[in-house]
Amino acid sequence: MSSRPMNVSGTETTNSVSHFILVGFPSSPEMQLLYFGLFSVVYTLTLMGNAAIVCAVRWERRLHTPMYILLGNFSLLEICYVTTTVPNMLANFLSSSKSISFVSCFAQFYFFFSLGCDEGFFLCIMAFDRYLAICRPLHYPRIMTKQLYTGLAIFGWSCGFVLFLTPVVLISQLPYCGPNTINHFMCDPAPLMMLSCSEDTTTQFIYSTFNAVFMIGTFLFVLCSYALVIVAVLRMPSAAGKRKAFSTCASHLAVVILFFGSIMVIYVSPRSGHPVQVQKIVTLFYSVITPLCNPLIYSLRNKEMKTALRKVFRTEIPAHKI
Repeated sequence: MSSRPMNVSGTETTNSVSHFILVGFPSSPEMQLLYFGLFSVVYTLTLMGNAAIVCAVRWERRLHTPMYILLGNFSLLEICYVTTTVPNMLANFLSSSKSISFVSCFAQFYFFFSLGCDEGFFLCIMAFDRYLAICRPLHYPRIMTKQLYTGLAIFGWSCGFVLFLTPVVLISQLPYCGPNTINHFMCDPAPLMMLSCSEDTTTQFIYSTFNAVFMIGTFLFVLCSYALVIVAVLRMPSAAGKRKAFSTCASHLAVVILFFGSIMVIYVSPRSGHPVQVQKIVTLFYSVITPLCNPLIYSLRNKEMKTALRKVFRTEIPAHKI
């Protein structure tokens, strides 16, 4: 199959690639089976942990507060986010061809990075919510109304899909004449651009600028929000209140730093020459491991969430104090 797209410079190019080969993690068939079993367990636990939070927020009326409603949306987002890559990766562990069509590759690219953008926006929204709750407690009920947090949730879900249209369209319009082997477990933009027949510096610049503005902007917003929260916590007269607030902030900041730190290293400079194995491991970390850990970090160590989960699922969960 061939097509004749126009690149951003306006010149007509020939595209002879109809599919890509995702190399993934090359190893013996036995190791491929081991990887399949390992990541199947990780994927299942991720779905179960985040789905449990979504169900608890949906069915327990005491959790119908802005913080938990945003957390429920974030957990649902994590389910969608991890599902864009892991099922295909699992199928490739059992496949000899490991191929993915051109359209499916860019669809995966679009949905994975759009949901990744949404995750960054939700981290900002949740940080803003905690800032209002701790730094403006008397005004919090008046400011964080149902209309506001509903609008923020809609914004968090939709913004990434709108913003990432431009980078995906630009990269998909690059000429791909072969080879078609991507040394990755997913359709990542850096190796995709490296497979292009011609080096389009305009597309690379637009993509890198977009990533830099989004990642640095959202990261600084989250850090500033929690910095103000920490200042407010330090002024609290209660030592127990300080410990609880610091514990919560530390958990949230751990996820923020791990998520943003890893994606900044890889995507702000997509052609900066990171070793391929490093790129795969870092991508695996924020795309698979972080969604697995987030339910534990954000809520399963939270007493109110544990009580809700016991009530909803009628099971006893060991208690942990925050």
